[in-house]
This record gives sequence, C-alpha cells and structure tokens, in this order.
Amino acid sequence: MNKRFIIMLSIALMLAFSAAWMANRWVLGKTVPDQAMSVVVAAVEIPFGVKLEESQVKVVAWPGNAAPKGAYSSKAQVVNKVAMNKFYPDEIITEKRISEYLGGSTLSALIAKDYRAVSVRVDDVVGVSGFILPGNKVDILATKKDRSANEANTRTLLQNIKVLAVDQEASQEKEKPAIVRAVTLELKPEQAEIMVQAMQEGTIQLSLRNPLDDTVDSAPLEVAAALPQPPKPMVKRQPKKRSLKIIPWQ
Repeated sequence: MNKRFIIMLSIALMLAFSAAWMANRWVLGKTVPDQAMSVVVAAVEIPFGVKLEESQVKVVAWPGNAAPKGAYSSKAQVVNKVAMNKFYPDEIITEKRISEYLGGSTLSALIAKDYRAVSVRVDDVVGVSGFILPGNKVDILATKKDRSANEANTRTLLQNIKVLAVDQEASQEKEKPAIVRAVTLELKPEQAEIMVQAMQEGTIQLSLRNPLDDTVDSAPLEVAAALPQPPKPMVKRQPKKRSLKIIPWQ
C-alpha cells in the first residue's frame, strides 16, 4: 500500500473523529436543561393595594436564565408586603411591584419615596364626571379671579400627577364612573405647597391624561379670560311733576 495514501487516510480519520466529537458536545450542550431556581408567583388573583398573605402566593421552579430581575425565592420575603399592581395567577412577583408595609393604612405603602399624598375636594365637574380612577394621571389647572380687573387667569399648575385614591378607595377594580367627593394625589412636597396655595387663591380643575402620554411642558400655558360683566343696577326714575295752569276767561 502506498505510504502517502496511508498518511492521507489517517489524517481524514482524525478530522472525522474530531468533527464527530465537536458535534456531540454541541448537541449535548443544547439538550441539557437549564438549572432551575425557585421563584414566588401569585397563587390567586391579587388585587391592587392589598397586603400579601401566605395563601395568595406559591413557590415554583423556574429556568434560571428566564427568571426576571428582582424575583423572590421564598414566601417569607413577600408576605405582608403591599401589592402596587394587580397580579394574576402564576405571575412572578418582583420587588418593583410590591412595597414594604410598616403600619398604618396600605395607602401609605403605595406612596413613592420622597412624595406625599394630598387630598383635594372635587365635584362632578372637577373630578371629570367620576371617570378618574386610582392609577390614572392628571393635569391640574388653577383659576384665579381678579375682580378689580374683571378677569380670570387659568394656568396649568401641575402635570402628569398620579392619582392614588378616589374618596377612600385605592382599588383599580372599578369599571364604571362614580361621582366622588375627594381625590388623593401623589405630589412632591413643593408641589403640595403649590396645590394648597392654588386652592386658597381660586379654584382647581383636574384634566385626565392618556396613560401613554407622559410629556411635561416646561412652560405651562396661561390663559386670561374676561369675567362676565355684572348687570347694571336699574335706576328708578322719578315721575315728572305736572302743574295745572288756569287761564282766566275773557
């Protein structure tokens, strides 16, 4: 047998063996399942703004590379915390969607850090006919009347403000509008001062925003409108005195 042929055959066999070994490793790497980890998910439908109970959550196995950031691994880590969103069954509970509960009302746990909850009195007009629900975003318009100049100045006072609650209800489960008497807003301390001052100086109006619209104008619009002229008082005219002149008969 030709020596050159034997060398070429040996090289071909080595290359074939190497290719088969690499292919086998690649197939094994694709078929080996990812290492699972424990994650906490909702066992039932969990409403917004309620404290989580042990019966409402469960622990399941989840692929390690598919678990979202901030997931929990044990029930004890989530029990007694407050749901900041509605959870559906088997939905993973993450740290950004629940809040610590340190006592008091559950509403206090829903307020973002460095913010305050401020309630304002509304009626069917100010409250947008009851269509405002917890979780909505609103703009606040303030109107100040100047009686001396007979004008009313309206300006956009605050923009993209979150509604925490309507009346004493923080649930987002309502579907039908209802006339409310108060709306609780999430404001920064300086915004709360502006709001209270505006309520003392005039009237406010809430303007409901599209949930996808988060734009904030740097220069709020201000509109001046003339107040209707008050009716002029009627002046009662005194009747004219008539005198009778007697002409003597000639």
